[in-house]
Amino acid sequence: MGDKRSFRVYFVPHARGLLTGTLIRQFDAFFDRPPPSAVGTSEDDVLRQLEVALQQALAVGDDDVERYLWEEDFQTRQVSLRVFPQSVSNKRMVIGAKEIPLRMSYAWCALRKGGYRVMLPRFGWWFVIESLDIAAEVLQSAVSSALLGEQASTLYDFRYVGDEYVRSWSMRGTGTTEDEAHDLDAARRFPVLSQVADEWVERAARNKLPGVVGESDAFTNALGLLSRSPPPSVLLVGPSGVGKTTFVRRLARSLLARRREGREAHTPRLWATSATRLIAGMTYVGMWQERCFDLLSELSHEGDYLYLDALVKLLQPQSDGASLGEILLPAARDGEVSVIAECTEAEYEHCRRRFASLVEPLVVLRLTPPPAYQLPVLLASYQQRKAPHLSLHAGAMKRLIHHLATFQRDVAFPGKAMRFVDWLAAGEGAPAPGQSVRAPKTLYPRDVSELFARNTGLPVELIADETRVGATALAARLSGAVIGQDHACAVAARVLARFKAGLDDPERPIGTLLFVGPTGVGKTELARTLARYMFGNEARMVRLDMSEYMFAGSAQRLLEVGSGVTSLAQRVREQPLSLVLLDEVEKAHPEVFDLLLGVLGEGRMTDSFGSVVDFRMTLVVMTSNLGVTETRPVGFDADATAAGLDRAVRQHFRPEFFNRIDHVVSFRNLSPDDVLRIVDLELSKAAQRSGLVRRNLSLRVTPALRLQLAEEGFHPTRGARPLKRVLEDRVVSPVAALLAREPALRDRGVTVGGDGVIDLGAAEGPRA
Repeated sequence: MGDKRSFRVYFVPHARGLLTGTLIRQFDAFFDRPPPSAVGTSEDDVLRQLEVALQQALAVGDDDVERYLWEEDFQTRQVSLRVFPQSVSNKRMVIGAKEIPLRMSYAWCALRKGGYRVMLPRFGWWFVIESLDIAAEVLQSAVSSALLGEQASTLYDFRYVGDEYVRSWSMRGTGTTEDEAHDLDAARRFPVLSQVADEWVERAARNKLPGVVGESDAFTNALGLLSRSPPPSVLLVGPSGVGKTTFVRRLARSLLARRREGREAHTPRLWATSATRLIAGMTYVGMWQERCFDLLSELSHEGDYLYLDALVKLLQPQSDGASLGEILLPAARDGEVSVIAECTEAEYEHCRRRFASLVEPLVVLRLTPPPAYQLPVLLASYQQRKAPHLSLHAGAMKRLIHHLATFQRDVAFPGKAMRFVDWLAAGEGAPAPGQSVRAPKTLYPRDVSELFARNTGLPVELIADETRVGATALAARLSGAVIGQDHACAVAARVLARFKAGLDDPERPIGTLLFVGPTGVGKTELARTLARYMFGNEARMVRLDMSEYMFAGSAQRLLEVGSGVTSLAQRVREQPLSLVLLDEVEKAHPEVFDLLLGVLGEGRMTDSFGSVVDFRMTLVVMTSNLGVTETRPVGFDADATAAGLDRAVRQHFRPEFFNRIDHVVSFRNLSPDDVLRIVDLELSKAAQRSGLVRRNLSLRVTPALRLQLAEEGFHPTRGARPLKRVLEDRVVSPVAALLAREPALRDRGVTVGGDGVIDLGAAEGPRA
């Protein structure tokens, strides 16, 4: 138990790093108001808002501080529950037979007189139990009864959102500084806005708003419009990175300058929030709608701006089917509030088609990237502010801008340049351990190329002009990892050489390759090798089994986006520099091919929210077994085999899809010599496993076992796919058994024979 009474705050994490904090209240009476809650980016941010909200409630007599003071210390636990939501049977609403699992968190504390208090602060529920062991059963009964027969969408409000926890907190008391007094005044006048939004003009006055660099012609041209009274509602349209949020920061600083001049009776405030903050912590049906109406009531005809961030997030339906935009944007149309939102050009066209009445009242301001001649000056100014100990040589600045323009096409200038400088400042610009100041350093073109390669994963030899590497050398590098497919490696190498030369189509993916041939001959392995070489990590490969998309309507699953979604659109948006592997592409439904036409032809995909996903920096690889039954066995003419595969592909795919493929790459059957080389390659990989490396053990196999591995690891129809399993059984397992018996074994050579007998000899020498 605590020695002193204090507050208890229940924290719930949300997407994009936000936290909801709710004061836990003594449930000894019925209250018609929910306890104070706040949303912020950190615990301190939430606690600051809670202090203001509680002071405001106490000041107007709406609450009593005694209701929030606790001696008990709370802990949290998780519990798995089962509910049966509403369903339809013969056009009647019934309690469905389908069981829906729920995972929830609850808070509990031990009571001084015995027993335990169990609470669900997110929902305002509590009860006292004799033993904590029955908490799960009691919660199961309570939640099941409350949700029995509810619509499935209602269950979304009860989902597990993260590791919830309780923190003790002591309030400082009534603020005495000017800033605290201002916060308290704002909380009294705008209680809802103070909880879910930040006032950027005030933040700028306190130097807590990120600064802006350079001048903006777009802002200067729009200043007359933005200075009108009442302020207009504005939609900022432009590509990602062009500076839409920076535009709003410039507006906040401009409003601050007008306030300080003191020539106006009222200078507009600028409240900044987002769809995520508006719905965070709203657990019951109708709660977020009530919050929006209260927010509009506070803002109505105040002459202030409400910055709502992304337009598509406002129009995205919530769990109950309604959207924030349906409540907030009509108020902008009627002139009650002045809204600022932002979107890309493609999102604007999508929203204008689907939500014309909501978008039409917004004055569209289009933002474009700055001209090329302004970028060096703008970037140098930003670099001097973020990393003053670094300086970029003129050639290095030019090289950086070229790399960003060529290899990061999904984000516009100046945003992508500033993000790179931020990354640079966090690494190269920071003082070394033990130093208070970093020594000045000048970066030259080669330095920039190496840093850019480290940042993106792209190999230096593909992006640096001074590094020479041709198609032949690239093919040899690929052939070292993919045995027996020299032709396929040569074709892939030509695509990489074209990319290095900057001759690839900037409005399409880096390359589109269709790998065709028998199973188990290296099609997927070549895709993995390309991902490792191009992007530095096999994890940068987005792999989809297209047999899972063979039914009507399955194409929509590729477009889904949002927190926790792993669709094609979501994964490429998170990592635009990646290899997209579509396995067994011929099995996909025709709707999928209609969707892929835009990906392969224009390098773009429109997700379920209407946002564009950029595929122009992806390498698209598709695999297929089409025509394999028509190919001839090993020893026949390879050209005839390739022709048969090509003919089968042309017959299966529509011409408009086939014509978007850069190369149809045929893979041949593996020869016995190829299989032996693959055995050697896999043994080399096994010898590098950590259990052997850290003991300085060298792995060998006898010639007889090598031949057995090649024979047992190859199948006429499955190719070399069985080899890894055979190698695990015949080589790795005996070595593992030996190390289990002799854990101190080190610095030896381990030889595995065909009958499983292991010989120990001298090590080949210390490993590097």
